[in-house]
Amino acid sequence: MKVIDLINSSKNTAFSFEILPPLKGNSIQKVYNVIDKLIEFDPKYINITSHHSEYIYKTLPDGSFQKVNIRKRPGSVAIASSIQNKYGITAVPHIICKGFTKDETEYALIDLNFLGVYDLLLLRGDVKTLEVGQKTDMYHEHATDLQQQVNDFNKGIAVDGSTFEANETMFSYGMACYPEKHEEAPNMESDIFFLKEKVKNGADYLVTQMFFDNEKYYAFVDRCRAEGITVPIIPGIKPIVFKNQLTVLPKIFRSDIPEPFATELRKCKTDDEAKAVGVEWCIQQCKDLIAYGVPSLHFYTMMASDSVYKVAKEVY
Repeated sequence: MKVIDLINSSKNTAFSFEILPPLKGNSIQKVYNVIDKLIEFDPKYINITSHHSEYIYKTLPDGSFQKVNIRKRPGSVAIASSIQNKYGITAVPHIICKGFTKDETEYALIDLNFLGVYDLLLLRGDVKTLEVGQKTDMYHEHATDLQQQVNDFNKGIAVDGSTFEANETMFSYGMACYPEKHEEAPNMESDIFFLKEKVKNGADYLVTQMFFDNEKYYAFVDRCRAEGITVPIIPGIKPIVFKNQLTVLPKIFRSDIPEPFATELRKCKTDDEAKAVGVEWCIQQCKDLIAYGVPSLHFYTMMASDSVYKVAKEVY
């Protein structure tokens, strides 16, 4: 069953979460441990983040440097298949533009189709600076470009323009949205214009960047509805777990932290105190969202799975 159908058929506010692939050298058991912790809340689907390779510089014996391309985490394709087969829960791998060529994306779609994983989350991903000599036309610049490739694949059109027999089960997908505006958008009007394009071209649902002020989410949803965007807009939720996230998260994700919440976090002397404050704020935030009638809550668990468990225990 597609994610959109799982969301729409849920009698109550659906529960889902996102996991981070383990670092190189660690087993998939680390992923299973997070799932085992949260499975009692009946997750409708589980997202798996995707990460491109990174370059490091190794110092050689003669003092010179060698640039080495390393992959720090396994790919989301293999993990998605493992989760779906082990738990029977719909797995949603992230497919991203940055750091992956159009050909690599096509290979991923071929593998996912073979493995029976048909739900995706399409994202631009973190900006990655191209190396000197790399051709920019090998990569998608925007998530809407990536969306077109997936749509073409569903029709049996390969990235090189050749055709093949279209799959019996087409890929369905969600895409991202930003209640407080994408950092590169010149204004909210522009942001919503492209959001409408995503939906018009096939996005079944939208998942928000993390936010801590529900009023901004409500205002964003109202504005989207006024613009004719009717698909579910799923709140992306993350409980704060460290003191420094008071300043780090707004800087990285451009997410405002309401002053009452910020005031309580400033009082914290330790990360444990901040974690407790973060859980309590998140509980109240989720209860308010459920009362508002959101179709689903989607939790970001990176470094926060214990907190997500405590929150879910109170609201599900």
